[in-house]
Amino acid sequence: MRLGKGYGRFAAAVNSLAILLFCLIPAWADTPPIRLAVLGDSLAAGFGIKPEQAFPALLEAALKAEGRNVAVLNDGVSGDTTAGGLDRLDWILGDKPDIVMVELGANDALRGIDPASTERNLATIVEKLKAASVTVWLAGMMAPRNLGPEYVAAFDGLYRRLADRYQVPLYPFVLDGVAQNPTLNQADGLHPNPKGAEVIAERMLPFVARNLDHYAASVHRPPRP
Repeated sequence: MRLGKGYGRFAAAVNSLAILLFCLIPAWADTPPIRLAVLGDSLAAGFGIKPEQAFPALLEAALKAEGRNVAVLNDGVSGDTTAGGLDRLDWILGDKPDIVMVELGANDALRGIDPASTERNLATIVEKLKAASVTVWLAGMMAPRNLGPEYVAAFDGLYRRLADRYQVPLYPFVLDGVAQNPTLNQADGLHPNPKGAEVIAERMLPFVARNLDHYAASVHRPPRP
């Protein structure tokens, strides 16, 4: 009888421990991660730094540290323009992203491409993503000021116009806090160094987290445990 009572207490303790461990397992443990692709240029690709130092990798690490089940796919290609991003969009869709952050346009501005052409390319990218039922976010860019006030006004304004037109979230300036800061950029003055990439990820994180919550609510999926 004593053995029976002791075993009963032991079994109850084991059951309690099992229930506790089950409760500690993240709610998304058996749920595939949200796939967030960054369709971008050298700023996303991490030109001049290691892949793990680029802002998409840093964003994924920060999101996981918050307990979010998100895989950030780095689809950045150094030197890419909006036309190049449009050309490879079907390839990116093959990875089945849930969300695509479009981070393109810097090379258009550096080459002095007509902002109307840049806007058309980005509009087509957004439309194709929406047609594929992919959630779209925009990451904006600003034109070099030496291109003149007319070019600057036309280029800088196109991201807000697109965001309003297609009702998509806009992160206004991907280089916020980094541009023209020599301590955060490589010798070329254009590409962030590892510390600069950290600043991009840190400043972008609230935008990404907030819109992940909106996305999760729209698909009735827990964004975190």
